[in-house]
Amino acid sequence: MSLMSFWLPILLSAVFVFVASSVINMALKFWHGPDYRGFANEDEIVAAIRKGNPGPGVYGIPFCDPSTFKDPAVQEKFRLGPVAKINLSPNGMPNLGKFLGAWFVFCLLVSIACAGLAAHALPPHPGTHVILHTVGLAALLGYSFGEFTNSIWRAQPWIVSIKYMIDGLVYALITAATFVWLWPAV
Repeated sequence: MSLMSFWLPILLSAVFVFVASSVINMALKFWHGPDYRGFANEDEIVAAIRKGNPGPGVYGIPFCDPSTFKDPAVQEKFRLGPVAKINLSPNGMPNLGKFLGAWFVFCLLVSIACAGLAAHALPPHPGTHVILHTVGLAALLGYSFGEFTNSIWRAQPWIVSIKYMIDGLVYALITAATFVWLWPAV
């Protein structure tokens, strides 16, 4: 089977996941709303960051080189805290259209990867169960498993990662169901 024979499930699964993610993130305020918090002294923190004039990027506090981890002064900074990883974006209002466009492209890429796996690993007429499991597991890897690294390395609270992984499970089920529904006739 060729990858092109999967064009319809690729496109529609990406659209369905995009719509589902919009519902999850816009209509279900209780789900991800509590994931983000503000500082009580936000104006002071913003003024301090602005004073240093950093460009967009990822910053660590305290910042140090691994060779200095044994330095007592560095260890004291970690002990006293705060210990943080801060993502700074370019100044200005966020461009939601750019984010949504990138998210849709990502959804397409996950669906293309699922189709590529299915085209090479599955026979022309697999059962529903085989399609659901193969495509679903591939989509789950694409949508969910990267969240582990956010908690392991970027200090994202585990509950936040778990909620995003649950979202990814929903997206994987949508993707798999779409492929089952629109499996190409050969």
